[in-house]
Amino acid sequence: MKSKHIVADCIPKSAKLTALLFAALSAGTAYAQSSIQLYGQIDEWIGSQKFPGNERAWNVSGGGMSTSYWGMKGTEDLGAGFKTIFALEAFYRPQNGQSGRFQGDTFFARNAYVGMFSPYGTLTAGRITSNLFVSTILFNPFVDSYVFSPMIYHTYLGTSTFPAYRTDQGAVGDSGWSNSVAYTSPDFSGLSGSVMYSFGNGAGAAGQHKDSAQVLYLNGALSATAVYQYVNYKNVANDFSNPASANIVAGLRSQSIGQLGLTYDFKLVKLYGQYMYTQNSVSSGDYHVSTGQAGFTIPIANGKVMASYAYSKDSGGFDQTRRTWAVGYDYPLSKRTDVYAAYLDDKISGESHGETFGVGIRAKF
Repeated sequence: MKSKHIVADCIPKSAKLTALLFAALSAGTAYAQSSIQLYGQIDEWIGSQKFPGNERAWNVSGGGMSTSYWGMKGTEDLGAGFKTIFALEAFYRPQNGQSGRFQGDTFFARNAYVGMFSPYGTLTAGRITSNLFVSTILFNPFVDSYVFSPMIYHTYLGTSTFPAYRTDQGAVGDSGWSNSVAYTSPDFSGLSGSVMYSFGNGAGAAGQHKDSAQVLYLNGALSATAVYQYVNYKNVANDFSNPASANIVAGLRSQSIGQLGLTYDFKLVKLYGQYMYTQNSVSSGDYHVSTGQAGFTIPIANGKVMASYAYSKDSGGFDQTRRTWAVGYDYPLSKRTDVYAAYLDDKISGESHGETFGVGIRAKF
């Protein structure tokens, strides 16, 4: 961020001295090659939403295709390829001007970390976007949409969102992990790895932790990922970093998730595929959920058509299945602004159909 300073002849010498001192400090900062950026996006949509087994609601709401957020990040060049890095990013709801994704959300819920970038990798500490979330959004056509992405529904919107859907708790631990330390390797021709650990951060919480490992390959037409996530509660059914998770099933002791993802871009069509295995350990016994997602995007008229289908089934005796599909079209008005329309159908066995449809606009800054 750069500022211009004009000192008029009529300004007192003391003020001139202050201005010169400020300029000298600014020059020193520039010499150290520091930078700070302010950025974000706002997403608003209008439409209708009906969850399985519930009544319909008409909405003017935020986050149709992406959750709205703002943030600032900075770097300082320390020389020899080393840089100090930091980021502070907060979600907000543009429909009512309130902060957070929901009432009571952590203020800097998207990211709040400081760390070191080097030729040997990047080390960060604080609240950090989880590896599972990164893999989930990169390998489905609707990316990070909590309104229209079938894979987001099947990964994160389980029992805590839909109480009648007893089959799947959904991934616990949120999309960002507090009290975390993460290391990401350098990029080797598109191949990189990341490990992450989150502490319980409380007296008597030594057994509570989260850990994750991820491999990403992003090179040319082919992209692939493998990620593993484990959350341990030490027999306490409560997410120690997300106060909004009060609906976690009673007796949940731990959860492990493995996910694979693959995309291939044929130019005329880009194909997406994901498989996820979720193991839940509860006081009454263990059960697992298998999830698959397939989809594609097709470039049409400077925009793109998106389609995705996800299916989940449990093996714990609940005998429930979930089928969710979505179609949509996204059209860029400029480099920063796009408009979209989408439809999602969500069916949980034993419940009436859920469906969501609407149009929206998203602007980045």
